[in-house]
Amino acid sequence: MTGGIERRLDDGLTALNLSVEGGVRDRLLAFVTLLHKWNRAYNLTAVRDIDTMVTRHLLDSLAILPWIEGPRLLDVGSGAGLPGIVVAIMRPDIALTSIDSNGKKIRFQRQVAFELGLDNVTPVHDRVEALAGVSFEQITSRAFAAPSEFVDLTRALLAEGGHWLAMAGRVDDITLPDDVRLVQTWPLDIPGEQAQRHLLKMDIA
Repeated sequence: MTGGIERRLDDGLTALNLSVEGGVRDRLLAFVTLLHKWNRAYNLTAVRDIDTMVTRHLLDSLAILPWIEGPRLLDVGSGAGLPGIVVAIMRPDIALTSIDSNGKKIRFQRQVAFELGLDNVTPVHDRVEALAGVSFEQITSRAFAAPSEFVDLTRALLAEGGHWLAMAGRVDDITLPDDVRLVQTWPLDIPGEQAQRHLLKMDIA
């Protein structure tokens, strides 16, 4: 099993034009292995097969790396730590706050951060509305809410000059609040994934 996920990850990294050091690669593999192990008991994701986890979770999250700037990143509704934990593994210079209201998913994230030595990760078990007095240059979401709801719930947390990065499937009918601007939309070509994937960049108009 390990050899299969290693090849899938390596092929995906090559397709995404990403190069990683051995220690980073090991952490990515350890993350997906932990996810597969914990998922049996805690139902962290609907994806059961570890090979599919590499494609739909690891490579999907890795695809947004070219747009990650930091230095402070908030991942909202992060679930099992996607894309935030994956970004934090690749970018130890990024200070990640990862928030989710599901306690078992945050416990998983804390265990991952401990086992992989991710000192730049702060998992928070709460609703995003409970965050106060902090701000982030970038706020991301993979499967939290529709873009309009996502920006409304997090606008008080966006630093001046910051922006949102929302991962989405189809982008035919995106509606946003009047004071929020859709800066750009990029198609994400996920190696091995047939479904449409896009990244939306938004800021205060």
